[in-house]
Amino acid sequence: MRKPWEAERRVDLELARKLIRERSPEVGAATVERIGEGWDNVAYLVDRAWVYRFPRGELPARLLANECEFLPRISGRLPLPVSVPEAVGAPTADFPWPVARHRYVAGTTADRARLTDTERGALARPLGEFLRALHDLHVEGLPGDLIGRMDPEKRVPKARERLDALADLGVIPKPDPWLPLLASLPRSPLPPCPLHGDFYSRQLVLAEDRSLAGVIDWGDIHSGDPACDLMVAFAFVPRAEFEAGYGPIGEATAKLARFRALSHTLGVTLYAHDIGDEDLLREGRLALERLRS
Repeated sequence: MRKPWEAERRVDLELARKLIRERSPEVGAATVERIGEGWDNVAYLVDRAWVYRFPRGELPARLLANECEFLPRISGRLPLPVSVPEAVGAPTADFPWPVARHRYVAGTTADRARLTDTERGALARPLGEFLRALHDLHVEGLPGDLIGRMDPEKRVPKARERLDALADLGVIPKPDPWLPLLASLPRSPLPPCPLHGDFYSRQLVLAEDRSLAGVIDWGDIHSGDPACDLMVAFAFVPRAEFEAGYGPIGEATAKLARFRALSHTLGVTLYAHDIGDEDLLREGRLALERLRS
């Protein structure tokens, strides 16, 4: 059975260089280097100025299309730089999905930064202010949640399965401390709003001084439960400092955010272990420790 992070179609350096030069003849493409690969896309940095993202499957291609349509509408209304697609390459015989190009947001992603508790605290309020601005926007036509990110019927069994898998691998001692987060989940008390949808450490770019330089990878943009993004206040930064920028998080929303944080972190941690990403695995373990009941 194919793992959810395994690519339907891989784009190696040779193919990336060919597709970039075909679709963007105005770009010199003197240097092309792979800078990241996740569940949905593989990213190449071109001439130290442009990032090209190639979807790794049919669903990621649909998500990338949403990003290309909606992110340009909201980017100028947010308090941090975001990775806005400036050009979209159409499918070709060599590659069946669109390709997005955006300007490089320079820095280090937070999962690689080995942040101290003090540094996480310093990031909390700006992250809260960013999400407050995003969640307050009105974006006409934004699609709903296409993959059930907050659906307990879908996510609770998967979370139990991943807890057992991580325990079998020795990444966690046993599932028991996290099981209460999967029980008696309330209905959301808040209306849907615009969401990043995958708001965790790998999508946050830090400058050299450890301040926030930007937010990247908007393929999961949609309209949905704000708790989906608010997981960051429970898995990554301290809640009190975050709320100073975002505003109070009600307890029903907090419980849903902790559920989303656990569900998301389990998948990321299992993925990091499987591909041998030590930085992301370390960050996943830290998030799970924060989420222990």
